[in-house]
Amino acid sequence: MSNHSQDQTAEEATLTSDTETEQIEDAVSDETEKADEPTETADEATESAEPAKPKQKIQWPRVFAYGVLPALALLLAMGAGYLKWTDNSVRDDQTARIQAMQAAKDSTIAMLSYKPDTVEQQLTAARDLLTSDFRDQYTSLTNDVVIPGAKQKQISAVATVPAMASVSANPRHAVVLVFVNQTVIVGQDAPTDSASSVRVTLDKVGDRWLIAKFDPV
Repeated sequence: MSNHSQDQTAEEATLTSDTETEQIEDAVSDETEKADEPTETADEATESAEPAKPKQKIQWPRVFAYGVLPALALLLAMGAGYLKWTDNSVRDDQTARIQAMQAAKDSTIAMLSYKPDTVEQQLTAARDLLTSDFRDQYTSLTNDVVIPGAKQKQISAVATVPAMASVSANPRHAVVLVFVNQTVIVGQDAPTDSASSVRVTLDKVGDRWLIAKFDPV
């Protein structure tokens, strides 16, 4: 090989070596710059991270004003309404008890008192103090037994109520225990007295207390 060819080959080798050196230096420089630069993931994490919020103190006056007070007012209103309803219910039951006891007393006396000359009129009037179902039973008894016997044997009867007690009562229904004394005179015989007790059941029909049952006890 000639000297000219050898020189050319040596020059090409030198250029190749210089080129590889520059490539290596460029690669190292790129890696250094990449290491120095923050990654995109780190940037995104930094941007998405929110600053810590300071803890808010509970504003107790506001909570008390807008939460506790309205709830307390509602409870008080409900309690007052319940007490009023209970009071009215008790008053209504008490009124019903008084009225039913008076009706039981007056009706019992009317049903069991009569004279021979007026027995039919008296016992017929007493039927208006009874409910329809019990009225039928009472009418059958008085028409078949009491009225004919009073007329034929000149029987008179006087009933009184010395005591009574309320068993139960509400504005529409009541039960009263009635103690009855009855004096009976047959013709010219001496009077005979008897005492008994009756469980009187009453129903409110319209504005009147009427006897629905009359059960001796």
